[in-house]
Amino acid sequence: MKILFAIQGTGNGHLSRARDIYPELAKYGDVDVLISGIQADVAVPFSVKYRLYGMSFIFGKKGGVDLIDTAAKLRLFRLIKDIREFPVEKYDLVINDFEPVSAWACKLKKLPCISLSHQCAVLHPAAPKPAKGDPMGKLVLEQYAPVTAAYGFHFKAFAPNIFTPVIRREIRDLSPTDEGHYTVYLPSYSDEAIVKHLSQFPNIRWHVFSKHNRSPFITGNVSVSKIDNRAFIESMAACTGVLCGAGFEGPAEAMYLGKKVLVIPMLTQYEQHCNAAGAAAMGATVVNTLDEKHYNTIRRWLVEGSHISVDYPDNTADIIAQIMQKHAPLHKHKTKATLSVGV
Repeated sequence: MKILFAIQGTGNGHLSRARDIYPELAKYGDVDVLISGIQADVAVPFSVKYRLYGMSFIFGKKGGVDLIDTAAKLRLFRLIKDIREFPVEKYDLVINDFEPVSAWACKLKKLPCISLSHQCAVLHPAAPKPAKGDPMGKLVLEQYAPVTAAYGFHFKAFAPNIFTPVIRREIRDLSPTDEGHYTVYLPSYSDEAIVKHLSQFPNIRWHVFSKHNRSPFITGNVSVSKIDNRAFIESMAACTGVLCGAGFEGPAEAMYLGKKVLVIPMLTQYEQHCNAAGAAAMGATVVNTLDEKHYNTIRRWLVEGSHISVDYPDNTADIIAQIMQKHAPLHKHKTKATLSVGV
């Protein structure tokens, strides 16, 4: 069986999750990987057949998406050409993690496209939602990568076909400690803004991982380093708490490690505000922006915030098996091992 695994390359969560999903898919057939987007910092340990420009939202430095830079880097005609020309018909099964090229190619050619993503869980009617709605943001989320069937990941398994997060093996193998520092990843804020605000809590050691700076530096109680997967994991494993954007994988991994969690959703980013609502339901603290008016909330979190305890079993193999049983072509859903003995 030929399988296409299409992955969103904006942000790091999709690729982090893919590191554990890919080996499970490979048990059932030959897997070709497509990655589109230009904002990821995480490498993958498998070959990538297609690297496409896709459609990315560019992180700004003031707490949200940089709309001007996003528009400047949009290659609309290239995107349309890639959608029209991408050979989805070559594959027996398309597994899509919020990747627009393959999703729209399948839609145009009336072929099945199976979502295995966090975004489809966010759109579920039972998923946590922010108090203030965002019809346009919801519409963008719905239409960005249309699919014919959906399997999703969220902080809780609140409905059939919605599962707890895929916690990558690198995180599961850690032995968490508490060395007293706080790990920070806020890609939509500038280093200058982060240092300015975190310096107001002088008794706290902050380990900041930056998307904008490639030269590490230390200012008072704030150390800033470039994004590095191993260094970030080690810092998070040994921290007291994690201050991060309201993505999905980052907060989920911090919860799995039993850390205190504070999330700041990106401005005008509907998905992140949904994530913040979900994280709050798990015991995380939420502030809408990194600025002076939220200092008291941050201070309370530092002093009184609770460590979060969750049960996130490793059920990736079972999820993939369920998808194969229901969606793989008949006679092709057996694992390679089963097929090799002629069963």
